[in-house]
Amino acid sequence: MFNKKTAALILIAGLFIITTGFSQTLSEDWKDYLHYTTIGRFDLAKGCARRVLDSQPDPVELLNLSKENPKGYEFLLKIKEVAPDKELAGLTGQLLDIIEQGNFVRRSDPGIIIEEVKRLSSTERGWLIAVKRLQDAGEYAIPFMLNALADPSRGAEFENIARALPQIGRDSIRPLAASLQANNINVKSQTITALGEIKYPQSLAYLKYVYEKDSSPEMRELAGKSIMRIDPAALRVPAAQLFYQLAESYYYHAQSLSPAEDAPTANIWLWDSQQRRLNSNLVAKEYFYELMAMQTCEWALKADPSFGPAIGLWIASFFKAESADDGKLYEYLGDGHLDAHEYATMAGVEYLHQALARAIRDKNAYVALGVIEALSTTAGEKSLLYRFGMEQPLIQALSFGDKKVRYSAAISIAAAGPKEPFVESKLVVANLAEAIAQAPQAAAEDTEGWNEETANDYALRAATVMHELALTRNPVIDLSLAQNVLVGATRDDRPQIQILVGETLAYLKSPVAQRAIAEMALNTDNNPEDPNGPNVRVSAFYSLATSAKLNANLLDDTIIDSIYELIKSEQGDSELRTAASTAYGALNLPSQKVKDLILDQSKS
Repeated sequence: MFNKKTAALILIAGLFIITTGFSQTLSEDWKDYLHYTTIGRFDLAKGCARRVLDSQPDPVELLNLSKENPKGYEFLLKIKEVAPDKELAGLTGQLLDIIEQGNFVRRSDPGIIIEEVKRLSSTERGWLIAVKRLQDAGEYAIPFMLNALADPSRGAEFENIARALPQIGRDSIRPLAASLQANNINVKSQTITALGEIKYPQSLAYLKYVYEKDSSPEMRELAGKSIMRIDPAALRVPAAQLFYQLAESYYYHAQSLSPAEDAPTANIWLWDSQQRRLNSNLVAKEYFYELMAMQTCEWALKADPSFGPAIGLWIASFFKAESADDGKLYEYLGDGHLDAHEYATMAGVEYLHQALARAIRDKNAYVALGVIEALSTTAGEKSLLYRFGMEQPLIQALSFGDKKVRYSAAISIAAAGPKEPFVESKLVVANLAEAIAQAPQAAAEDTEGWNEETANDYALRAATVMHELALTRNPVIDLSLAQNVLVGATRDDRPQIQILVGETLAYLKSPVAQRAIAEMALNTDNNPEDPNGPNVRVSAFYSLATSAKLNANLLDDTIIDSIYELIKSEQGDSELRTAASTAYGALNLPSQKVKDLILDQSKS
């Protein structure tokens, strides 16, 4: 009989079903997500994906669930790639990232690795299983395997570990290469042999270094045999050259040198000679390649201190690493490490031009700009116009796509005060003029680090160096080519720019230039807002005086009369009237004008 008690029980059961339906386990949510994704019910799949993400799943647990349904996992990879639903593809990407984290956590677990190294010496089947798991661990397995080889008490395991070492494959090369600095004969010999058996070109530079430099004839012989297994031709190539070639491959992010993909960071392996062990240093993938390029350049210089190309590549690599810095680069480099600019300013001009030529070819604005700024600090005319092979890198920079690079190149060349003519001198003027003409207020619309502060900085630097060229009457850089821009800049909103262009125009023998200076001096809009700030009008009158001394009077009577009215006015600022009088006198006007001035002030 259907009574109130029965109804209440049904209601409670219904509520229980509803409640439990909203508190599924991770496994159930994952399976539902796979199911709805597979049948194309993306609306339901997205809800399941969000529940999985909101639960903040353990990466290893989610990894294990993904391995239970390999086909489902492969389908998810396609969903991310093809993106039939943009939102679902984004959620899928987040889930796949967590799975990759799980992969990384599991394969780098020290406890698991230590047990698998021991398993190598159990049975043949155990050896095969252990090798497979150590291959999954990749580079993380190497320190534990080498520690075992360095431990005399584990001598019974040596043969099995040595047999397994080359089986780890490509991922083991970086830690194995670092461990070539070990003093332990067993570790070093097995490392050399393993690198040869892996047969990967990345090892050649390190093996050739041992072949050339090691004090032990046995180690040199082993290194030679390993090189023969990989590429016999490398025996005829110096280690420094091989390191340089490897550094270039890192610099250009060769796919064959890529770190493991299941972690946001990458390992740089270093040998600790005091602790006699390998240490891993986690760095961001964004600049991992550049740091490795720097490291291999350093090895090139250890192999041959006179190998100059490694210096240029090292500098370029450092600037490139800085461009990708996530704020932790110098944590890896260590306290007190100089920045790229400081190292560049201490490097020779030849090496800076090597780095600049590379940056120009690669269209890398950050590296090019860093090198140019370093060049401008220390180099003179001959150094700046240095020819690197058939190229003149700094001249090429005048036509670079990034305007900061163009402007910096032009400023550097102009600041050096070139004395010998060169075809591209017009490009120097064009870039300086363009830098001055850039409207700071429009900078916010631009990209690549160009902002109002940058625009102002380049305008001021360009105006300053043009003024210096004018003062020294530079015979190579023809400033008259920039006259229109300089005249326009007399109406600029920035007083410092106005003053500098006025002083520059004074050296141009042109009625247009002289008139622009005079109009700037007479323009009441140029009265200083800050009494302690620069006085554009006063400065302009003194520039007009300079122009008159150098070029005589090029003004028409209307402007001269306006200057005269200002001088005789008793209302004007005394400093301004004094400056105007100086300009008036320098114009060397006819006696009639001077007579009028004298009589107008007469009290008799």
